[in-house]
Amino acid sequence: MRNFCLVLATLICTSCMAQDPYVVLKGERFTVDLAQTSEEQSLGLMFREEMSDDHGMLFIFPVEAMRNFWMKNTRIPLDIFYFDADLELVSVSENARPCKTRRCPTYPSKRPAMYVLELNAGKAAELEAQPGDRLELHLN
Repeated sequence: MRNFCLVLATLICTSCMAQDPYVVLKGERFTVDLAQTSEEQSLGLMFREEMSDDHGMLFIFPVEAMRNFWMKNTRIPLDIFYFDADLELVSVSENARPCKTRRCPTYPSKRPAMYVLELNAGKAAELEAQPGDRLELHLN
């Protein structure tokens, strides 16, 4: 019985320490889904009907480069934040609209980016996000 209680206490403590990945931008915390592989990045937030206000998707690329996003099969409008390797905001595409056609507009970064954060449309204005703002990563 004593060993069982010890194992149970260890499991409880371990689960308390495990957290979903999150980022902090302008003092606000967002739980994020990670898009690190090319497959995850290609799918992105396609086909999602909704996303909570404190949630987003973080795309992590191996190197800094000019980035170009589109909204093909994305069903919710988004703000797209582009960050360089130092986690400094380099540009924002606000209110990227869903696209269901074959010819969707693209939303390019204004400078090379290594991280791209997608949040619900309106967040950039709400946070008063500006180039130079810093992103904090908490990815475990």
